Amino acid sequence: MPDQEIRCVLFESAGPQNTEATLALALNRARELGIRHVLVATTSGATGARAAEISAGLNVVAVTHSAGFREPNTQELLPEQRERILALGAQVLTCQHALGGVGRAVRRKLGSYQVDEIVAFVLRTFGQGLKVACEITLMASDAGLAPTGEEVIAIGGTGRGADTAAVIRAANAQDLFDLRVLEVLCKPRG
Repeated sequence: MPDQEIRCVLFESAGPQNTEATLALALNRARELGIRHVLVATTSGATGARAAEISAGLNVVAVTHSAGFREPNTQELLPEQRERILALGAQVLTCQHALGGVGRAVRRKLGSYQVDEIVAFVLRTFGQGLKVACEITLMASDAGLAPTGEEVIAIGGTGRGADTAAVIRAANAQDLFDLRVLEVLCKPRG
């Protein structure tokens, strides 16, 4: 592929106020590149539902926190948002986080960080949203909802909403080093 110049938006601050712009940038780039798979992190389901709403013709996967992520026996994805996402033709993926499952349990119990959380810390040096984008790509690939070796759009955020989008070549978690961040479309600068 010849040299390219692409647009990368650097938001002044992180947060949900960037959601609409992030989704627009991501979906526009997906259409420019012919990318069919869009992965979006969602907590309550609002961001996932909004992505599904404006992504006609694309395969949208809304990736949630695992059950019990913040509090035992709870799911942060609101039932009405799950129904809305599914009604809009998108899929919902709820599974263990690729970069913080059993390793997090070891840290909580024994006070020792494990490789998965160290990888997460390294990815956060590029921004929380980019770490999330990489992680949900691994998770969706492991679930068979993102084709490995192919380019996907992955959308993450810092806390709530979306503020980061990237073009990523998908890989399974066990093939982490085959995952490639090909383009960063937007992210908070700070």
